[in-house]
Amino acid sequence: MPSHDAAEAPRRIVVVGGVAAGMSFAARARRLDERASIVVLERGEHVSFANCGLPYFVGDEITERSALLVQTPESLRPALDLDVRTGHDVTAIDAERKIVVATAAGERAEFEYDELMLAPGAFALRPPIPGLDDPRVRTLRTVGDAAWMKDAAGSARRAVVLGAGFIGVEAAEALRHRGLEVDIVEFAPHVLPPLETEMASLVTAELRRHGVRVNAGVAASAVEDAGDHAIVRLSDGRGLPADLVVLSVGVRPDTAFAEAAGVATERGAIVVDEHGRTSVPHIWAAGDAVAKTDPVTGARRPVALAGPANREGRLIADAMLGERAPRPMAAPLGTAIVRVFGQTAALTGANRRALDDAGIDHETMHLHPGSHAGYFPGAETIHLVVHFAPATADEPGRIYGAQAVGADGVDKRIDVIATAMRAGLGVADLIDLDLSYAPPYGSAKDPVNMAGLLGQNVVEGVTRLWQPQDLPDVLANALVLDVRRRDEWETGFLPGALHIPHTELRDRLDEVREAAAGRPVRIHCASGVRSYLAHRQLAAAGFDSATLSGGMQTLLAYHGKDILTYEVDHRSAAA
Repeated sequence: MPSHDAAEAPRRIVVVGGVAAGMSFAARARRLDERASIVVLERGEHVSFANCGLPYFVGDEITERSALLVQTPESLRPALDLDVRTGHDVTAIDAERKIVVATAAGERAEFEYDELMLAPGAFALRPPIPGLDDPRVRTLRTVGDAAWMKDAAGSARRAVVLGAGFIGVEAAEALRHRGLEVDIVEFAPHVLPPLETEMASLVTAELRRHGVRVNAGVAASAVEDAGDHAIVRLSDGRGLPADLVVLSVGVRPDTAFAEAAGVATERGAIVVDEHGRTSVPHIWAAGDAVAKTDPVTGARRPVALAGPANREGRLIADAMLGERAPRPMAAPLGTAIVRVFGQTAALTGANRRALDDAGIDHETMHLHPGSHAGYFPGAETIHLVVHFAPATADEPGRIYGAQAVGADGVDKRIDVIATAMRAGLGVADLIDLDLSYAPPYGSAKDPVNMAGLLGQNVVEGVTRLWQPQDLPDVLANALVLDVRRRDEWETGFLPGALHIPHTELRDRLDEVREAAAGRPVRIHCASGVRSYLAHRQLAAAGFDSATLSGGMQTLLAYHGKDILTYEVDHRSAAA
């Protein structure tokens, strides 16, 4: 256990980087060691600011710049006796002599340390696109960036946001709130790339509903100066005029100075043990610059989120200075959330692509429950997807990840599932969660409980699902059975589908058998409830049957409406 004799000279602790991890560490370190000399070196103008609030300042929801400043050097000195040096860019570490080298106002400065905490964060990626040095192009990483963008938005008419990750989408929303015409450009096939396709399409629809033009699956190839405005040239040849360009295409750990000192890294991210120790003695690291192990897939990658960074800073201080055995840093699930106008999108754990890349077999279920009791006014649909281990896995029912999109109640459900994952609960255990219920807030069977009920059915084989991405194979090799009502059928149906409403199915099994002609039967309804009932009937009758996960709602969110046909089929119920 760490110990420090009171007769010894005060410990010299140097912190590189402020904001989340660095300041969380420094504050905890002071509480654990009143005598230590703690120096914080921050490259930027502000050492402790609400970087997650920057888009909302640009959008004028946060009106005062001072509200973004959590702490200042002047407030930290009397409160915690921290020696905070802003404008200090750390350029080198001499690990043998235990010295940190920084530059400030063009002058070199050296700081001796007994323990060194690295929280340098990440820097915004700048791809090799001609014209990015145009003064109308700006990232949104600092208070200064936000202040410039807010001022620029006052006279600008058109904005282009390069990158549709969380910050890019938030920036687009903020600029649209300010009345600008906004284009988003995203190289990935859809906005918010960590979201599943069927979830991201809901976000795209919301952006377009509010006048944001979404350009996905295309890259920016140049920023051209057109005099009083810029033109963002796209890889498909189009040009988007812009008075303001937001660059938000990702970040990279800011660790070159640490690598030069011999600190081990993986693809630029610092490698640490469970207590934050690096490969070099007396050097520790946390935050966006550190490689974390994904608790689901085992992949190693940085996690640029404020919550984990704050927790890591505190835990490293405990490991460095505490007198009791320190708690290890938990591998973050990557739980994240974003508001997109009237919708909210949130996720936790692994998505389908991460599971596939890791070779992890999984089941996926889609649900569309209400945010609260349907009979109480104002209930909104929550679109929920959960990935979990199949019955054949070593841990059947283990929850791998979840995502949700909706106008209300999304945060609560994803937070509950994230908590269940951290606790090691399986999908069936969600049934037993005792969640608060009153008609304005939830249902007697909360959406999380419903996920547990459906998940248990899948794991135990009571139901069998087919997925939206299976559609081409299903159309080619199976009979599609549509069990919706006649009025739903007439709004569009899958080509070649047999239409029998689920209330008529028991009396018409022979029709199904004749139409199937030995092929599997793949059932769907609007959301998955009625098709589950139909599946149980067909399974009892000996059919090779499966029900579409999430029904037509999920299918259309994944593929779009072009998959539908509208010519009334002679095999429909009313023919």
